[in-house]
Amino acid sequence: MLKHKFNARTLMAAGAAAFAIGAASSTADATTTATSNLSVTASVAANCTISTAPVAFGAYDPIVANASVALAGTGTVSVTCTTGASTTVTLGQGGNPGAGSSAAVPARRLKDTGTNYLTYKLYSENTSTTVWGDTAGTGLAHTGSGALTNLTVYGAVDPGQNVPSGNYSDTVVATITF
Repeated sequence: MLKHKFNARTLMAAGAAAFAIGAASSTADATTTATSNLSVTASVAANCTISTAPVAFGAYDPIVANASVALAGTGTVSVTCTTGASTTVTLGQGGNPGAGSSAAVPARRLKDTGTNYLTYKLYSENTSTTVWGDTAGTGLAHTGSGALTNLTVYGAVDPGQNVPSGNYSDTVVATITF
């Protein structure tokens, strides 16, 4: 009977060892995997920044130098827009628009501290033929490059204006639509 017990114990131990070896190898052999694609997305929205540097005409001489020749000056509208963004940069009528002024055909005026005005125009090119207005059709089209772009504003104070001496100024709103 002792022999039988010994054999049963031996068989049980041997069976447990064999089971453990079999389980380990079947676990390694039975490893499977599953996959799934992870979607990753982003969007880039059109965006722009805008800043300006003034058009400083300097001294206007209605008697000699500017009696028959306009006083010219330049300023800058600086924009940075997302690459490929289609934009339009417009310039408002100013704070002292004259009679008949409109967004498309602004009648801009510089004003002194009293009631005196100097008429002037702002252009989008140096030949002074295209007035820079405040509509899609009179604004300046621009396509963003992702880098700072300086757009020159060409200005001219009309010649032959008989006005008192003093300091004249105006504020024009520059807008970028994208």
